[in-house]
Amino acid sequence: MKRLWTPAWIARHVAMVVLVVGFLALGWWQISRAASGNTLSWAYAVEWPIFAGFVVFVWWREVRHTLRGPAAAAPETVGDPAPDPGAPAVRRPVRVARVPAAVDAPDDADLTEYNRYLTWLNANPGARPGDYPG
Repeated sequence: MKRLWTPAWIARHVAMVVLVVGFLALGWWQISRAASGNTLSWAYAVEWPIFAGFVVFVWWREVRHTLRGPAAAAPETVGDPAPDPGAPAVRRPVRVARVPAAVDAPDDADLTEYNRYLTWLNANPGARPGDYPG
């Protein structure tokens, strides 16, 4: 429970209370406007409490995530050593095998031109389609 009383968490708790009270107050204000004859306010009167409920949902989810700690976030598999929580995560780069270009069919000129266009786009990753010289 000590994890929920750090300065960052106190700010989150205060923000949650302020947002929920503010959203519910706005909902009440919309109800009073709707009672005065503004029919569009009925939709807003329903919308603001939904926003307040979403804030409570996100806050509760973050509280549960924090209380579980880092061990529950990454379940261990049999035989794997437990990762050091302080160590940065290092991932190996993905190696993609180059696929040779498809042989253009001589009977389809549109397909050949489109494949030439795609090859040019692949060779020029920062270019826009309008820069194509062909």
